[in-house]
Amino acid sequence: MVYDIAIVGGGIVGLATGRELLERHPHLTLLLLEKDDILSAQQTGHNSGVIHSGIYYQPGSLKARLCVEGRKALWAYCEAKGIEYRRVGKLIVATGEAELPRLDALLARGIANGIEDLELIDAAGITEREPHCRGIRAIFSPVTGIVDYGVVARSYGNDIRQAGGEILTGHQVRSIERRGSTTLLRTNAGDYEATNVITCGGLQSDRLAKMTGGNGDPKIVPFRGDYLMLKPEKRSLVRGNIYPVPDPAFPFLGVHFTPHMNGDIWLGPNAVLAFSREGYSFGTINIGDLLETLTYPGFIKLAGKFMATGMGEMYRDVVRSAYVTALQRYIPDLRVEDTLPGPSGVRAQAMMSDGSLVDDFVFDGSNAVVHVRNAPSPAATSSLAIGRYIAGDADTRFGLGTTPAVV
Repeated sequence: MVYDIAIVGGGIVGLATGRELLERHPHLTLLLLEKDDILSAQQTGHNSGVIHSGIYYQPGSLKARLCVEGRKALWAYCEAKGIEYRRVGKLIVATGEAELPRLDALLARGIANGIEDLELIDAAGITEREPHCRGIRAIFSPVTGIVDYGVVARSYGNDIRQAGGEILTGHQVRSIERRGSTTLLRTNAGDYEATNVITCGGLQSDRLAKMTGGNGDPKIVPFRGDYLMLKPEKRSLVRGNIYPVPDPAFPFLGVHFTPHMNGDIWLGPNAVLAFSREGYSFGTINIGDLLETLTYPGFIKLAGKFMATGMGEMYRDVVRSAYVTALQRYIPDLRVEDTLPGPSGVRAQAMMSDGSLVDDFVFDGSNAVVHVRNAPSPAATSSLAIGRYIAGDADTRFGLGTTPAVV
């Protein structure tokens, strides 16, 4: 059998894309191949669970537009499917005078991006919303929320199956070869043919693109984020999301406080180089992955620029008291003994050979293939909007016609 479309990757973006295509074109034969034994085992399965507002992203960028659109679509989807989510809100907190100009600029960016009901509050307003948080000024975003993205992703998968699509787990794509008018996908569990292919490989996205002759850049460099958790009896220290003011001089956001649907409160993460593309612990090492990263010119340049920052992140990774000290900037009442070791995630950080980090979503391809080259946070929030975007691209590239779906 030759499928009309094969999607490689069963994370939340691949699943959202599959359901959107079948909503638009119910006649399509669609196959989704996932290398793991379950769907959404990698980035989606280790997600912080935040429904982002869209405040951080450059106005006019894909991230800004698709996050705002995706958030609203996700609300509607969850309500239609009976998936629980909560609008717990977010404080972006300035703790020193030097951060105030950046906070003001962030508020202006949020307004430009169309974020609803943003509010600038003073120290008293911070304490009113988060009694244990200390800061001199903050942005309050009431539309920021939380959800279990694993539940959402599995629901997308059910939508695909109910629409007649086929999902095969435990099928790792090892090569993609164009043969005339079809594409052959060789996997560890058999070969499959499709007229058109969409790759949504997350941590493996650059490798999948290279299988079809795609550009080597952007390159995926994996960064692990380790979290702490509040002990259950200390969860009252945090009500909603508490985030720092981003510093454009540093490549990552910094530690924050995130409530989860099951009642857990995650603290962090830090950001350290992962020794494997799927290395969710310090001891998980893949020599091939590690050598590929360490010899990549872009990483060498980035590491040289942020050596001191990186060493500090690694120190906090192994010395919990140093980690808690960073968190105490926002919650002074927090103590080391209030915390437990938490989960970890790996971010598929797209990087160019000059050491620059790719800030926006990146989608590219050719006549018979579309690649998702970079889809980090807020991709989960944006997933339905990303699915629409990719499906629209596929409509043009693959000659599918245009029949937009209503979510």
